Amino acid sequence: MDAVALVEDEVRELVRRRALDPASDADAVRRLVEEVVAEYDDRSLDGLLPPLVDARAVVKEVLDAVAGFGPLQRYLDDPEVEELWVNEPGKVFVARGGRAELTTTILGESQVRDLVERMLKASGRRVDLSSPFVDATLPDGSRLHVVIPDITRRHWAVNVRKFVVRATRLEDLVALGTLTGACAAFLDAAVAAGLNVVVSGGTQAGKTTMLNCLAASVPARERVITCEEVFELKLPLRDVVAMQCRQPSLEGTGEIPLRRLVKEALRMRPDRIVVGEVRQEESLDLLIALNSGLPGMASVHANSAREAITKLCTLPLLAGQNVGARFVVPTVAASIDLVVHVALDGDGRRRVREVLAVPGRVEGDVVEAAEVFTTSDGQLVRADGFPPHEDRFTRAGIDVRALLVGATR
Repeated sequence: MDAVALVEDEVRELVRRRALDPASDADAVRRLVEEVVAEYDDRSLDGLLPPLVDARAVVKEVLDAVAGFGPLQRYLDDPEVEELWVNEPGKVFVARGGRAELTTTILGESQVRDLVERMLKASGRRVDLSSPFVDATLPDGSRLHVVIPDITRRHWAVNVRKFVVRATRLEDLVALGTLTGACAAFLDAAVAAGLNVVVSGGTQAGKTTMLNCLAASVPARERVITCEEVFELKLPLRDVVAMQCRQPSLEGTGEIPLRRLVKEALRMRPDRIVVGEVRQEESLDLLIALNSGLPGMASVHANSAREAITKLCTLPLLAGQNVGARFVVPTVAASIDLVVHVALDGDGRRRVREVLAVPGRVEGDVVEAAEVFTTSDGQLVRADGFPPHEDRFTRAGIDVRALLVGATR
């Protein structure tokens, strides 16, 4: 047994004897590790124990093994790593700057399972044969998704999407090159005026970050309720209540779906509602809420802003046979004011590709839309479209026409 393994075994035994919880007694566990490493280093001088090459590195490695997530902890600590996933024990990948890399980390089958159990401990969620999928949030806010056999062919599939905070306001996104100052000023004004905004884009396009930054423009006096499958949004506001879904129990009871959260949010005196992402019939409840005069925001997977509108006209049909397109299409036109489409470029940068206005008109079964900002020659520029509800801008003290007339870059 090598020196690190000997130190780790000794630390684990002392943690057990002293009844320490690595999650809640982090400082005490760190001091214990440092003490054990120092004592071991002294005892190894007589040549009876394998020596420690780098005592500080051993402290970090043992601490990661006992109180962290073992070999994966260094990727969670690395600010450049945006996401990590395990396809099988010998294939651990990370994403940096939007690009995937195969790491040199090799895990064991049992090690993967132990790490998943440790990751799920704080969330109270589970994964087993009766529930082979799980979504959970790690203590640092990262999102965990796990799939196990026989849904996967052989190995456990683990994905950790880190919440890398690089932007909390629209101004931060301008500095990162995600959108222009003119577009940011317009979106800031639109949120302040109470327009309903949908953020569309593909996986890892930056939809959650955009929602967070848009929400920072909500007036401080407003009360905001958020609904998500798992906690991802971190709104920089004073009066916020965040809610997440709940898995069913072992008996199959107690499940709280996103649709239920949207309904409950309306009973909590919201001034504004934010839904992390709509995927199914909860879109109907969101549209009904927005159509009743409650401002809100949400995100949706789509390849373009227009496709996002089309998808919002389709998803509510999943709510039941009594919900038809004749009701849904005009409701979408009346409920959604702006669609902000974000995309991940080939160079790994996330950019706003277009901002679409929905004036509220329907031609046949098609919701009319107009481009407020669009991408031309790789640059986000002002288009000819104009947002609806000019009166709301006026009440908020904003001259939206003057704002858009000067919107060049």
